Amino acid sequence: MDDEPIARGVLRGELEPFQDVEIVGEAENGRQALDQIASTRPDLVFLDLQMPVMGGLEVVSHLKAGPLPVIVMVTAYDEYAIQAFEAGAIDYLLKPVSAARLEKTVERARALHNRPRENAERVAEIAGTRASDTSPPSITRKIVGRRGEEYLLLDFDEVLAFQAEGEIVWIVTAKDRLAATQTLRTIEGRLHGLQFQRVHRNAIVNLNHVRKMSALSSQRWMLTLTNGQELIVSKRQAHTIRGILRW
Repeated sequence: MDDEPIARGVLRGELEPFQDVEIVGEAENGRQALDQIASTRPDLVFLDLQMPVMGGLEVVSHLKAGPLPVIVMVTAYDEYAIQAFEAGAIDYLLKPVSAARLEKTVERARALHNRPRENAERVAEIAGTRASDTSPPSITRKIVGRRGEEYLLLDFDEVLAFQAEGEIVWIVTAKDRLAATQTLRTIEGRLHGLQFQRVHRNAIVNLNHVRKMSALSSQRWMLTLTNGQELIVSKRQAHTIRGILRW
């Protein structure tokens, strides 16, 4: 996806020797790119860093439903973006694209296509990147949830709670529950600076989605979320939660 027809034509020509690569769509701006991705559901997408309407990183931040494509960013000169990409796991191509570099990129895309969970986490990392960053972001703006064999990207403000049941961690949204791809401890480490609070060893809630807090006894409390779900607050966390919510 590139706003320059010549650049798209060059990349298209460079991809022709790959027998397992079929070009299913092109776009000249970010909005068209999103529409093309939704309609063609490609395995691999090349996104220019700077396009009209929205740039490549913004396009990735708007992806939600799976299956998620392997994303490769393309740029002509943005040295700061390249520094950010090299510091993380984000693949990129520098224009003009060399045949050797493109071959490595396609090989990596083949491998990631067979590892959908790893690719979903990688797409979430791209979604949290800023073109002006010179280091990886401290807070990724997306979290990956799994529904069956499909991986989805969620904004943190869509999440009402994270709830562990045995080895499974559920991402609770207004209308759904999706399996997380990370442990509750790992997720908690990514929530610094966001409106989330651990209320129990098995649960973390989004304070913006707490509807009410009810006393069950002198030391037992229950939270009701905006979707009606109820969660018990542990004795250890009760005082902290009451203070935050000013009950």
